[in-house]
Amino acid sequence: MRINFDFSDLEVFLAVKDTGSFHLAAERLNLSQPAVSRRIRKLEEALDSPLFERTTRAVKPTLAAKRLQARAEAILQDAQETAQAMRDDSVAYAHQRNAVVTVASIPTVIAGLFPAALRTFRAAGQNARLRVLDFAANEVAEAVAQGEADFGICSIPALEPGTEFEPLFDDPLVAALARDHDLAGRASLTWADLAKDALILPGRGTGNRLLIDEALARARLPLAWTYEVQRTATALELAAGGSGVALLPRSALDGAGPRAAFCRVTDPEVMRPVGLLRRSGQSDTAAAAALMQALRAAAPGRAPGSSG
Repeated sequence: MRINFDFSDLEVFLAVKDTGSFHLAAERLNLSQPAVSRRIRKLEEALDSPLFERTTRAVKPTLAAKRLQARAEAILQDAQETAQAMRDDSVAYAHQRNAVVTVASIPTVIAGLFPAALRTFRAAGQNARLRVLDFAANEVAEAVAQGEADFGICSIPALEPGTEFEPLFDDPLVAALARDHDLAGRASLTWADLAKDALILPGRGTGNRLLIDEALARARLPLAWTYEVQRTATALELAAGGSGVALLPRSALDGAGPRAAFCRVTDPEVMRPVGLLRRSGQSDTAAAAALMQALRAAAPGRAPGSSG
C-alpha cells in the first residue's frame, strides 16, 4: 500500500480537529484556507475515508477522524523526537570532530613549547580540547602519517613518506650533570672532557642516539657509554643524582628546575632540528591551524607572528 500523505497533512488535520474550523486552522498554521482544504481532501483520498462533515455552521469530525487523531499525534511526536535526536547527534559529532586537536609530540619539547603556545591559543578565543600523544620521534612520524594526529612535533624530518617537515628551531644536545659535579661550572665542554665520566646515552634506535652516533662517526670520535636508557626523564634523574653525565636535548631541561646543571658540548656540537610534521596536502581544521601558529610563535628564536 502506497502512503500518499505527509507530516504536514497530519498537522493540518489535527489543527482542524482541534479548532473545529478550516478558517481557524488556517490562521493557526499561517496557511490559506484553500490550502487547508486541499490538504484535508488529500488526506481523505489517501485514507479512503471522510474525516469531517462540513455544514454551513460547523465542521464535525467523523468516526474515522476520531480514530486517526491518536495515531496522527503519535506519528508527529515520533517525528519530532527523531529530528531532535538527529540534531543533537550532529552537534555532538561536530564537536568531536572540530573541537578536539590531537598532537603527537616528542616529550622533551613539551615543557618549553606548550605552556606559552597554549596561552596564545586560548587568548585567541580557541576553546578546542587538546589530546597530546607523547611519543618517540619515529612514533610521532607514524601517528601523523596514519592520520592518528592532526600534526606532530618531531626531531627527525623524513621518517615517513607523504609527510612534510617545517623547521621550528635547532635544539642542541648538552651534557646534563649533577650540580656539584666538577665540570658543572663550565660554560662548554668537549667530548674529550667527558672521557673519564660515566656517560648516560639515549637507547639505540631513538632519534637522539641516531644524531649522536652520526655526528661522532663523522668526527671519527669513539664513544663508550656506561648507562643506556630509553627515556630522557630517566637519563636526567640519573645525571641529577650523580650517576654520570647524560647527553640530552637542551629543551629537555626546560622543566628540570634546579635538579641538574648543563653544559654545551662542542667539537662537534650536535644539533637536532625540531619542527612541525604534517601530512602532505592535508586540510587543517581552524583549531589545528591556530595551534600550529601558536607553536610557531612560541619556538625559541621566533618573532611573534613568524610562520616560516
